[in-house]
Amino acid sequence: ERLLRLAEAGADMNAVASRLHAPIGLDLGGRTPEETAISICAEIIAARTGRPAASLSGTDGPIH
Repeated sequence: ERLLRLAEAGADMNAVASRLHAPIGLDLGGRTPEETAISICAEIIAARTGRPAASLSGTDGPIH
């Protein structure tokens, strides 16, 4: 429904589709809503910073 409204408003649907990502969240094995929220936030941060969201335990250099 939201995509239909965007299309009707004249949005470039190719640009919209290129920005969509689903399902969202990292596979952390969470079961609660709070854990799901953390996995979503973690993926958003990784995407925003261009990082792979890999474990720090395999990192040799500085982490911050």
